[in-house]
Amino acid sequence: MEVAEPTPEALQRKLYFLLEQLQDMARELLPKYQMRVPIELLSGLANCLLNDTVFEIVKGLMEIQHVTEKHLFQQRLQIINNHALEIQEMVNTTQSPEQIEIKRNILLRRHKEELKQTDMKLVIQLDQKVSDQQDTLEKAGVPGFFVTNKPIEIKVQMYLLDFILRLSKMDIPHV
Repeated sequence: MEVAEPTPEALQRKLYFLLEQLQDMARELLPKYQMRVPIELLSGLANCLLNDTVFEIVKGLMEIQHVTEKHLFQQRLQIINNHALEIQEMVNTTQSPEQIEIKRNILLRRHKEELKQTDMKLVIQLDQKVSDQQDTLEKAGVPGFFVTNKPIEIKVQMYLLDFILRLSKMDIPHV
């Protein structure tokens, strides 16, 4: 069975619908973000969303991010658990209460530093994931996406992703 090509009128209706929804969403933003989401960007994004490819890419990226976050959280929990076991082992093998207190303080300081180092590594991995996502969306031709580490630009990209996810859950006129 052949899939019929959408009519220009149907494509136009879908484009107008997407653009109208994007404009409504952009109006909800704080003014400092609204000014970074001009009509040209919204129009380009609406055009880009005429087929479902970008919706699928964003859903895939979101799934990968959730798996990554869960994995990194498990790594962190494992380190905390190992620290608790190490303290318990020390308590079980140390005789005097004074020695236990001294060794506990030494371990707690070391554990605090280890956890800080681990958290820094996890943040670097999450930052890399953001960069990978930006790169993927830029290569897919999604307007507004490029690799950056500037917080305000990342925030705008997060809003654009939110717009795409919200649109993916709407009843969009079929073409």
